[in-house]
Amino acid sequence: MVKEQKQVRELQEGSYVIMEDAACKINHYSTAKPGKHGSAKARVEGKGVFDGKKRSLSQPVDAKIWVPIIERKQGQVVSVTGTDAQIMDLDTYETFTMRIPEDEDFTPEDEIEYLEYEGQRKVV
Repeated sequence: MVKEQKQVRELQEGSYVIMEDAACKINHYSTAKPGKHGSAKARVEGKGVFDGKKRSLSQPVDAKIWVPIIERKQGQVVSVTGTDAQIMDLDTYETFTMRIPEDEDFTPEDEIEYLEYEGQRKVV
């Protein structure tokens, strides 16, 4: 697993965090002031990068949390078959099959950008 630890206070909207063992992109981040008997709390709401599920967590701002290191890569469409496309990574020349997003239309030799984390891939 390619990830690193950060304090919750270092997170910001648009960055990534691991919630419920899934990589999520942060949509909303807010903090509450420290109370009489505790430290400041942060509420983080995000959406799964690869599954699209909404998740949230509430942690003290000085707690440690795992942040995934998601790679942004370039690929080229080799062939299209129904709802799947065969993609070749432009750095390693590895080929793999990806599902085509509903709002996208691929043709062979198109260059695409995709995210990769722990064997999961998604077209950007």
